[in-house]
Amino acid sequence: MNKIRLGVNIDHVATVRNARGEIYPGPLRAALLAQKFGADSITIHLREDRRHINDLDLKQIKSKLKIPLNLEIAATSEMLKIALKRKPLYICIVPEKRQEITTEGGLNLKHKKNFLKKMIKKLKKNNSRISLFIEPSIKDIKESKLLDADCVEIHTGKFCNLVNQNKNYKSELKKIKKSVIYGNKLGLEVHAGHGLTFQSARILSKVKGIKEFNIGHFLIGESIFYGLEKTIKKFSKIIR
Repeated sequence: MNKIRLGVNIDHVATVRNARGEIYPGPLRAALLAQKFGADSITIHLREDRRHINDLDLKQIKSKLKIPLNLEIAATSEMLKIALKRKPLYICIVPEKRQEITTEGGLNLKHKKNFLKKMIKKLKKNNSRISLFIEPSIKDIKESKLLDADCVEIHTGKFCNLVNQNKNYKSELKKIKKSVIYGNKLGLEVHAGHGLTFQSARILSKVKGIKEFNIGHFLIGESIFYGLEKTIKKFSKIIR
């Protein structure tokens, strides 16, 4: 049985760096340490506004990393060009709005559908594994399969918020479970990401069929208090 993978998102190391316009803390250093401490992949989101990760970060991390780089990008011509040039092993196509604080939901798969289909085809031809960041919805799972994605990453934000607020999350968990089962049935690899904490990751780790967890903001935050190594190892233990 293949082990469940942990992807460590280091965007918010860059957020701290950019807050003062300095060269530290370095995302490359964070990526290499996360690799050393047991991460299975490193996730970075190259946003159109470059609010955290920038083009130089992408270049440096891609050249030095020995585990897969998971590059999150919006469905735009600029990002397609960059991804084709850098050739990350993993690519996750995500929605993006300039005003948002963080990604607020899954992709609208009907929007720019033809462009999205062509983008996926070009990226797969370039030997990247393509994932689509979607809501826990049977409709979106079906559409992802029709678009010829390799994987889907289920947006777990709503579920995680309910867990954090000690509210009833059963209905949202049921949606995630159904989506995982259906995704696997269609031959899609299913991942989970957004807003995950120790508590919410522990609940979702019991859902059979999730192959990869991508965790960033909470993980980087906890690392301030307990260190990157302890935090990564604790998440690795939880999801497996």
